[in-house]
Amino acid sequence: MHWTRTIQRCALALSFGVAAFVARDPSAPAQAANTSVAAETASRQTTGQEWWRHAVIYEIYPRSFQDSNGDGIGDLKGITSRLDYLQDLGIDAIWLTPIYPSPGIDYGYDISNYTAIDPIYGTMADFDNLVAEARKRNIRVIMDYVINHTSDQNPWFIESRSSRTNPKRDWYVWHDGKGETATDKGQPPNNWQSWFGGSAWQWDEKTRQYYYHYFYVQQPDLNWNNPEVRKAMYGVLDFWMQRGVGGFRIDAVSRLFEDPKLHDDPYLPGRNAYGDRNIEHKYTDDLPEVHDVLKEVRAVVDRYPGDPVLVTEADEPNVQALTRMYGNGDEVQLPMDFQIADVNELSAPRFRELFNEIENNNAHGQPEYFFSNHDQRRQWDRYGDGVHNDQIAKLMAVLELTTRGTPQMYYGEELGMRTTDPARIEDVHDPIGRRGWPKDKGRDGERTPMQWDAGPDAGFTTPGVKPWLPIPPSAATYNVETESKNPDSIYNTYKRLLALRKTNFALRDGSQTAVDNNDPDVFAFLRRSGNATVLVALNMSAKTRKVSFHLAGMGVHGSLLSPLYSSPSQSTAPTVDRVVLAPFGTLVAQVQ
Repeated sequence: MHWTRTIQRCALALSFGVAAFVARDPSAPAQAANTSVAAETASRQTTGQEWWRHAVIYEIYPRSFQDSNGDGIGDLKGITSRLDYLQDLGIDAIWLTPIYPSPGIDYGYDISNYTAIDPIYGTMADFDNLVAEARKRNIRVIMDYVINHTSDQNPWFIESRSSRTNPKRDWYVWHDGKGETATDKGQPPNNWQSWFGGSAWQWDEKTRQYYYHYFYVQQPDLNWNNPEVRKAMYGVLDFWMQRGVGGFRIDAVSRLFEDPKLHDDPYLPGRNAYGDRNIEHKYTDDLPEVHDVLKEVRAVVDRYPGDPVLVTEADEPNVQALTRMYGNGDEVQLPMDFQIADVNELSAPRFRELFNEIENNNAHGQPEYFFSNHDQRRQWDRYGDGVHNDQIAKLMAVLELTTRGTPQMYYGEELGMRTTDPARIEDVHDPIGRRGWPKDKGRDGERTPMQWDAGPDAGFTTPGVKPWLPIPPSAATYNVETESKNPDSIYNTYKRLLALRKTNFALRDGSQTAVDNNDPDVFAFLRRSGNATVLVALNMSAKTRKVSFHLAGMGVHGSLLSPLYSSPSQSTAPTVDRVVLAPFGTLVAQVQ
């Protein structure tokens, strides 16, 4: 075991060492590394041994993970101080939401400088140290690549806004209004709406045109039809790859292009939380040119060693659309599967249907599953029934960590952290919460500080310091220190399952096939690798279920089940012919 671990560390250090060497010569990646890296990448993709195929990714919202300097806001040194926790838990990569300089209108997703660190999180030296310390623990760092828009305080936009003749004018999307005159701005070019409410067009008095913003007014969209924009944004990728990062999560990628003819989007029935008519984003989402950009992004990162990974925020309308993000193996390795994430009910038929679809996707791409993130109410609330929430949280852990694919966890998910919305509009930080109150209270509730211990500050910040968001009352019992002492806690469920998926060949490398496709309550599937078969059964109902599995027709002839994990613990030894599952009970068992 010691030799294996040493070899792994040496191999990882070598790959990072090449990246560090490249970083000393910014011109080197495109020439010196290209041939050997391309050959290495092609070889590893053929054998399926890229690190991300077996990794567990852990999303960190830096403001809320760990405060190291007593200002109530999490930072890079804080994350570094908790790397041992992540290593012990079983994490292979951390995705950091944006840590770039930003006015903070959208808490980092409005970027004013893509190649610097926001001082609120620390310095570039702090970042380099984080990458180095993570590397020692075999943990990669994935950056958030905000590709669709910048801040209106970004120097690029300041130049673009300065005059119609500025060289960067065409770096953004500008149009004349309807019925505009010398004294009247007229109406916006069409009916396109911002995701955060209101028109997607903002009038600029100085240059007397409208600019387009899919998100906030302060987040103007880049013009990806401009080659100079592409060159600059690909340079951002080079900058961070040369600092040794393991890849990128690409934000809002489907919104990169808009219909050049400015057709109005179709209206839908009803109104949203902001009072606007509901609309289908037909002419501003998923235009074909998106895939050209993804191919180009992939080509940039593939110049570097270490199998860098691309993860996309791809909230596609169905699995077929999601599958297109893989391209022909030349676009994204891990498109985030919002179809699975947003089932939002414990429905065995629905989960079975979606998992079967993604297993049979014609691109044969690697799935990427998650159930919580910084834009989404926590799964403890969304899937819990108000009575069995802890047991359901364990069921969701089994669903996330035993299916075939790359799981993505959200910080505190392993504790059963819950959504804690602000009680008053005066307490809201997230702008959409102030704008949509009370129908939409914003995203503060899923971004509260990590709960390390039962103290008043939950171990997140210096005692007596007010954290940027309040510590939820649930932190008194749902925290790392308390749960680590309880073998039956949600935390120890995650830890056991994370260890299991690393050591069991069927769970690590095996195929996935659904079992008993007509059961209305139990979602069950097999994971198989060689002669090893693991049965996973999840009772998604509030009643005890007795089930039997007929596996001979699937080429599985064993009749005994050896539990690898069960919750609650099985009172009698299960067999293939008789499995008793408590309400929301789970079983992971080797078939023998």
